[in-house]
Amino acid sequence: MILKAYTSLLLLFLVNSVWTRTVRQVYDDLGIDHWSHYTSECPQECFCPPSFPNALYCDNKGLKEIPPIPARIWYLYLQNNQIETLSEKPFVNATHLRWINLNKNKITNSGIENGVLSKLKRLLYLFLEDNELEEVPAPLPVGLEQLRLARNKISRIPEGVFSHLENLTLLDLHQNSLLDSALQSDTFQGLNNLMQLNIAKNSLKKMPLSIPANTLQLFLDNNSIEVIPENYFSAIPKVTFLRLNYNKLSDDGIPPNGFNVSSILDLQLSHNQLTKIPPINAHLEHLHLDHNKIKSVNGTQICPVSIALEEDYGYYGNVPRLRYLRLDGNEIQPPIPLDVMICFRLLQAVVI
Repeated sequence: MILKAYTSLLLLFLVNSVWTRTVRQVYDDLGIDHWSHYTSECPQECFCPPSFPNALYCDNKGLKEIPPIPARIWYLYLQNNQIETLSEKPFVNATHLRWINLNKNKITNSGIENGVLSKLKRLLYLFLEDNELEEVPAPLPVGLEQLRLARNKISRIPEGVFSHLENLTLLDLHQNSLLDSALQSDTFQGLNNLMQLNIAKNSLKKMPLSIPANTLQLFLDNNSIEVIPENYFSAIPKVTFLRLNYNKLSDDGIPPNGFNVSSILDLQLSHNQLTKIPPINAHLEHLHLDHNKIKSVNGTQICPVSIALEEDYGYYGNVPRLRYLRLDGNEIQPPIPLDVMICFRLLQAVVI
């Protein structure tokens, strides 16, 4: 299971990287006449690189409107402009678009013409970060794989907006204005292949309802969450990376085995109100507990397996896999107790 999780995360990392996957081989054999044609149909406000003929760079041009997009374009870069509206007219011929970057513009929901996005049938990646949106735009292209809406003013998610996005793997809603009431039990219904969900830097007080079951990365930093419901993570059995930094979690808000989840490999609970280390699973590899109120560490109490059994079976038993432990910003006095080192034999770094 862990190998499968790492494989999926590797794929997600690759698509999150600066994706300039070229289709140059399609055009290598084109002659000079073809290049002349491409140059002539390139909008004068934009740049059409000869080495990447299906990309159109219109970023940082002070544009207030989107120019007509040539039919050959797959990758469209419009970030850092003054664009306020999205209308159908510029996209009439752009039936092959795969990627649109509209970050850092002034787009509002009222400025998006009804149905303009859903008509982009082949669109896979949509970037609308740092705009003026107050709700998730709808309807969206059914084939979408990534939707990035960070740093807007979103406080509302229309009912059913994600219901047909079965291919979506990444949804980024961090740094918006979402309250608990915006996340209903069916909000994420239909996101059957979602791997990363980012709802950090919102105004949540509770853990969100009905997270898609295939989620691997869940980011909830910088909210006001106080309680982890009992058996919360049984509904997301593949979650591998969990970030809850900068919340209001206390010892009473965490069930006895709330984080004793075998799928979690990286657990981040920095800047909360914990006075002790919560029970963890032997599979956990990275644990961030810095800047809490922890006063001491007892290896016998926090060890996810019996130290006596571990000594009997050595590396052939269920040795805890913890490799990184961060405890700075607490009230712990060094050195780290010996029983901690005996339990976590694979530890490579301890920050205290």
